[in-house]
Amino acid sequence: MSPSTVSLGQSRGLAADVNSLNNLKAQAGKDQKGAVKEAAKQFEALFMRELLKSMREATMKSGLVDSETGDLGADLLDQQYANQMTGLPGGLSAMIERQLSQQITPSAIPADAAKVGEPAATKAVPHSTIDRAAASGSRQQQFVSRLGDAAQQVAAEVGIPASYMLGQAGHETGWGRSEIKQADGSNSFNVFGIKAGKGWTGKVAEVTTTEYVDGQPQKVKAKFRAYDSYADAFRDYARMISQSPRYAKVMDNLHSAQSFASGLQRAGYATDPQYATKLSRAINTALNLQRAQA
Repeated sequence: MSPSTVSLGQSRGLAADVNSLNNLKAQAGKDQKGAVKEAAKQFEALFMRELLKSMREATMKSGLVDSETGDLGADLLDQQYANQMTGLPGGLSAMIERQLSQQITPSAIPADAAKVGEPAATKAVPHSTIDRAAASGSRQQQFVSRLGDAAQQVAAEVGIPASYMLGQAGHETGWGRSEIKQADGSNSFNVFGIKAGKGWTGKVAEVTTTEYVDGQPQKVKAKFRAYDSYADAFRDYARMISQSPRYAKVMDNLHSAQSFASGLQRAGYATDPQYATKLSRAINTALNLQRAQA
């Protein structure tokens, strides 16, 4: 297989495999044109995969294929279709290739070093665009790896799948980008966005957050619970979901990520009208990353 051939593993690797990213960077130093073409194809494959996933989630009406096994199978099928539709004449990769090629500009050569008849040197293909494309997958990997032990421990104690909790924590924090901080800047470890109600006697972090009122997002000040560790946060979340009558029906739907997410939305866990769709997608991401790291 030539270096520019796109395989299923490579296309998936751009978003979640650091080794694949490093291989693409190495190719950029040796074969600029080939690296640009390869990067363009992988970008198109990622885009098509997300498009297929969004279409499938938007049209899914029943729970017949709504399970962890079904979700993984559908995700793998999305990847296969995405790669089959990638690199076709007149497709998206050609446009992406042109845009990436524009970033390769001639570099200055010292006058005393230049020789008549020699071609002008060019800068290496910039890695920043490739890095940004991989940043999201890398961040998700690190988040799942960092909090995986705490999630697994609580899952064994309560029965809520670790992938469900990791996915929800990832969604609530942007996979660690926006964790709730206390007034002094220290981490509250509250990765589930649990607010500090009247019955909460522990530490509190007050921050500005987005709430949906009549379907419209609004910025409001709110108080959130603060913990001493991620393990405490996972345990408090699991206690609330498993013991509160408000979430009783949620615990009846642990067989399905979509049903679990829909149950949380119906119980009023969040005000975002698209919360269940976003959460189920995050749970599937966490599940796939767990399996990849196993």
